[in-house]
Amino acid sequence: MSRTIHLMNGPNLNLLGKRQPDVYGHETLDDVERRCRAVLAEGFDLKMIQSNHEGAIVDAIHTARDEAVGIVINPGAYSHTSIAILDALNTFEGPVIEVHISNIHKRESFRHHSYVSLRADGVIAGLGIDGYEAAVRRICAMLPA
Repeated sequence: MSRTIHLMNGPNLNLLGKRQPDVYGHETLDDVERRCRAVLAEGFDLKMIQSNHEGAIVDAIHTARDEAVGIVINPGAYSHTSIAILDALNTFEGPVIEVHISNIHKRESFRHHSYVSLRADGVIAGLGIDGYEAAVRRICAMLPA
C-alpha cells in the first residue's frame, strides 16, 4: 500500500515559471511535481495541491489528516499571516516540511517571520525548486520503512 505525501502550494504559486522568474525561476508546478515524483522512495506517492485561498489550504490540511503520511508545504504569503494554517497544521500528526523557493530572510522584513515554521519539522528556503525535492526526500527518510 502506498503512503501519500501531500505537496501543498499557496497563493500565486500557480504562476510559477511566469511570475518574477528572476526570483522564482522558470520552472512550473508541473516541473515541481515531476521532479518530486522522481525522488520518492519506494512505496510512496505524491498528491499535488495548490490554492490561492486560505480556507481551501486549511481544508486540504484537514483532508491530509486521513490521507497523508506527511506534508510538504509552500504556503507562499500565507506563511507570514495565517494563524489558521498554523492551527490546521497543528492537528496533523505526521511530519511537515516548509519550503520557500526564495530565501525569505534576504527579502523584505515582513517575510522574515513564518507562522508555519512554528509547526514545521524542517524549513528549506532559498534552494529554488530543488527545495521541494529535498523536502520530499526528508519526509521519506523520517518515516519508517
